[in-house]
Amino acid sequence: MLAAALAVSASGFPAQATPGTKDPEPKKPASSSALHSLRAPVADENFYFVMADRFSNGDTANDDGGLGGDPMVSGFDPTNKGFYNGGDLAGLLGKIDYIQGLGTTSIWLTPSFKNKAVQTEDKSAGYHGYWVTDFTQIDPHLGTNNELKTLIKEAHSRGMKVYFDIITNHTADVISYKEKARQPYISKDVVPYRTASGEVFDDRDFAGTKAFPKLDVEKSFPYVPVLEKAEENLKVPKWLNDPTLYHNRGDTTFVGEDSYYGDFFGLDDLFTEHPKVVDGMEKIYKTWIREFGVDGFRIDTMKHVNNEFWQEFGPEVLSYAKAQGKDEFFMFGEVFDTTKSFTSQFTTRNQMQAVLDFPFQDAARSFASKSKDARSLETFFAGDDWYTDADSNVYQLPTFLGNHDMGRIGSFIATDNPGATDTEKVARDQLAHELMYFSRGNPVIYYGDEQGFTGPGGDQDARQTLFASQVPEYLDDDLLGTDATHAADNFNAGHPLYTKISQLAALTKEHPALRDGAHQHRYASEGPGIYAFSRTAAADQREYVVALNNSEQPQTAEVPTYIGKRNYTRIYGDAANQAKTSAEGKLTVTVPPLSAVVYKSSGRIPHSKSAPAIELQEPAAAPADNGRIKVTADVGGTSFYEVTFEAKTAGGGWTPIGTDDTAPYQVFHDVADLNAGTPLEYRATVLDNGGHTATSASRAAAVPAPALTIQKPVEGSYVKGSVELSATADPEKPTHVVSFERSIAGGDWTAMGSDDTSPAYSVTDDLADLELPGGTVVQYRAAMTGPGFSVVSEPRTVTVGDAPQPDSVTVEGSFKTELGCPNDVDEACPAASMTLDPEDNIWRLTVDLPKGLYEYKAALNGTDVSYGVDGVLNGSNIVLDHPGGAVTFRYDNRTHVTSAVYASQQPQAVAVAGSLNAALGCSGDWLPACDQAQLTLDQATLVWKLSANLDAGTYEFKAALNRTWDENYGADGVRNGGNIVYKHDGGPVTFRYDHVTHLLTAG
Repeated sequence: MLAAALAVSASGFPAQATPGTKDPEPKKPASSSALHSLRAPVADENFYFVMADRFSNGDTANDDGGLGGDPMVSGFDPTNKGFYNGGDLAGLLGKIDYIQGLGTTSIWLTPSFKNKAVQTEDKSAGYHGYWVTDFTQIDPHLGTNNELKTLIKEAHSRGMKVYFDIITNHTADVISYKEKARQPYISKDVVPYRTASGEVFDDRDFAGTKAFPKLDVEKSFPYVPVLEKAEENLKVPKWLNDPTLYHNRGDTTFVGEDSYYGDFFGLDDLFTEHPKVVDGMEKIYKTWIREFGVDGFRIDTMKHVNNEFWQEFGPEVLSYAKAQGKDEFFMFGEVFDTTKSFTSQFTTRNQMQAVLDFPFQDAARSFASKSKDARSLETFFAGDDWYTDADSNVYQLPTFLGNHDMGRIGSFIATDNPGATDTEKVARDQLAHELMYFSRGNPVIYYGDEQGFTGPGGDQDARQTLFASQVPEYLDDDLLGTDATHAADNFNAGHPLYTKISQLAALTKEHPALRDGAHQHRYASEGPGIYAFSRTAAADQREYVVALNNSEQPQTAEVPTYIGKRNYTRIYGDAANQAKTSAEGKLTVTVPPLSAVVYKSSGRIPHSKSAPAIELQEPAAAPADNGRIKVTADVGGTSFYEVTFEAKTAGGGWTPIGTDDTAPYQVFHDVADLNAGTPLEYRATVLDNGGHTATSASRAAAVPAPALTIQKPVEGSYVKGSVELSATADPEKPTHVVSFERSIAGGDWTAMGSDDTSPAYSVTDDLADLELPGGTVVQYRAAMTGPGFSVVSEPRTVTVGDAPQPDSVTVEGSFKTELGCPNDVDEACPAASMTLDPEDNIWRLTVDLPKGLYEYKAALNGTDVSYGVDGVLNGSNIVLDHPGGAVTFRYDNRTHVTSAVYASQQPQAVAVAGSLNAALGCSGDWLPACDQAQLTLDQATLVWKLSANLDAGTYEFKAALNRTWDENYGADGVRNGGNIVYKHDGGPVTFRYDHVTHLLTAG
């Protein structure tokens, strides 16, 4: 199996590109096992990322898209940041000299397909392009298909490329549900998919195949999808109007299973596991390649689509583009995550060419804007080998400093340095761009950053127009490096940031090793100070030393190099014109505050006389991805080397799995598709700069067993009644079956049930019948067996009863300045304080936030004790993709889970339906449609409440949603669970229902 998989990989391994057009050809290696580190055709692009509606208005005749003057129909309102402002393709074409003047080689457009002009629920328009209804037509607000062809032709005539931002995850919000337009997510474990004949099935069993069960609108989904008569044929191509080709599970919370299956605030989430969707999307985007000549795609929301889709879509579209003569066609995806072990899976396991480098954005901001420890960049770049495989590596990744979702680099600098002068802010902005242009990857300029745009946040607050704005919020923005405002056009080629970016682009064009040469770490200060690295092209063998200083004082460092006693010439920055390395090869550099210098060696690195010794360390499962094996080579030398790693199975041939040109030399070999226990062999061959090679002895390894991790309950949490158990497997496979076990007070393990529904496995344990006393310790674990393995997770320990409450809880996040706090890290800000509701022991805070992409956690007692994703202590930040308006944050101290909920996610009605209905004035008992039994939603807390007077007695009831029994919750919030029994002494009583927990209480 491995031999077959590697053969496929090897057959698609691209020819090695010459690192720079001015460089001579590198020497051919003496061994066929030695390869040069890959440089794909796209390793030297300068992207300009532009939202057409916000760039330049070249044709006022198309401002309303031909839909008339009513903004709630046309979506055009130049005074509203959430509506079309008037920019178009004609404006882009008219300002193409301005774009090219930055050194741009590729224009990247936000989605330009025809959008649903207005989505009234969101009080916003489709100016951004992410609400597509017609994938075959340019949005009329932006122009025509012919105008796009003209723009592409002009760009090509100038040697520039045009990239399209595309969407495969969702379409505009057209589908409603019979139950309600927008509904909360229902998991596959609660309501599985059913075939048209009513049989339960798991879609993941069919993903990646050409087969799929027949589906029925009424029978197959947890919600029944419906279309308004006027919109039954709205989408183009017509297959998009089939509601069975969507997931139909309700709104996502962006974590866990629903991050793949849920609607983005109602946007219709495509059933990307279905072969009709895969084939349909491939045909759509092949047309844009064939008919319009687009040069590549940026792919939206990549991490919210199943792996099998990308494994089919990526190679098929790339192959088609090359057949059309597009040899440099390039695709990169949006994977909003800062963990390289995860983001790299899309270029290795999922066979895509590249992803946007979100980890770089985070590292660059920390270094240039926050002046964090320079060693953090050393750690960051040391993880680049996660991306190395046979046909891609980190040098292909587009790098960026901010974008239309998260916000601008100017905004981050202003937020991180509230008391700084404009001069300092501009210097930090330039330093961030210097890091981006001189380090590995393809730099992306977000339109307006070159004019010092800032803004108070992300999303709409980061989408200012370059032409004169009429939006009040934009007119209030400060701009860095200029006295200009948004009230006038901002196409100033003399702006210090425009000038700096143009300079950086020109310098890296003149010295291509600064763009695609090997990036080798050299030096990092302890604390703020100098981070230094070298860039070296394999062919030319001239070393460039880059040193950046993120402190506010001059700094001096002795930077190791490849060459001793050699002159180095400054080609950039304010420093000595010449410097010479010591006998040990150290170059002394002094770097001014918040700036960079670059030196170039006067000659090439001396050729090695013989290849160095090379030895493999023992291969082992990668620490952050159990589906990969870390293979590391120790090389006994200090010159420029390239190390090629190979793998084979018994009886198979050696096949390359990646080449690394930067110490430490390593790859993370993806073996997720292989059975656990499959025997493997690895070896490595070093190629020196004299063409000599040496090959290590081979080392044996075996594919590791999958790793099981309990996700719920949270370690150390408190539980009562029903306990949700869930686990994930790494690597994930649709054949997995996970079972759960429980141990009470250290007793024997008892089976609790099993689940075979991927990607999350879950069961529910009901502790109510056990009548365990408070303080009882309960443990849970997950187990799984399969071909070649039997594994058990680490246990999770919980305690029965109520958790002792903290003294205070605050919601810490990137939105605190929007709440009125001085900055986002002010832990004492009262506006971020949550309030404990003593009735259900939930901490809540309801606030109004602008639309944007945020991150947050819950912090306890004003300390650094915090809970993030899944309630993990000091865990990862929770991502909030906020539509704008009111949002309620909840913190449950029993589980430590923090969440954000919306009024739009609530049911239409909630009734306390039971033996008390007649006493409430209904015509009888157990009547979910009775008006007197309906609870009212408290908008401040999103808790449903009903107060009444009842005679003394014992009552039974449930929570019935939407005036029917179709969806109801009983004891412990269990769907279709047992009746809730309540003994009442007589007098006032208040019923409360929380739609997050589904708990209905009386008291």
